Amino acid sequence: MIFKNDKERRRFVRFAIVGTIGAVIDIGFFNLFAHILAVPVLFSQGISFSLAVISNFIWNRYWTYPDSRQKSLSRQLFQFVVVSVAGLIVRTLIFDWLEQSLIWLSAQVFPESIVSPVVAGHNLALGTVIVVILFWNFFINRYWTFNDVK
Repeated sequence: MIFKNDKERRRFVRFAIVGTIGAVIDIGFFNLFAHILAVPVLFSQGISFSLAVISNFIWNRYWTYPDSRQKSLSRQLFQFVVVSVAGLIVRTLIFDWLEQSLIWLSAQVFPESIVSPVVAGHNLALGTVIVVILFWNFFINRYWTFNDVK
């Protein structure tokens, strides 16, 4: 099992830290585009996701997997992007499925004076998909993109 190995556990922690940085980028730019610039939410989450992927690749290549150098940078970037695009497709489907339900739930739970149900629902949906995709990205990237690491 991957989590019984100390080195793999450290890699997962680093991957999760990188993912947290990516999530901050993702959520920050999502809210900028969707709620300040009024870009449609599905498009906004696609843009914010793409910016997070760029950050995540750089951090993972040089910090999480610094010993992964048997593959060329371009090949690893291509593989990372393929995994991320597949994750984006899954993420978009889940986000779209959750969005209206979580907006409705937010309207029931949060007073309008604290936070808009739309903003709360969008961020709850985004937070949910980020967690799901974290595990997808870690396992697929570990065994495909960064499989040259012992």
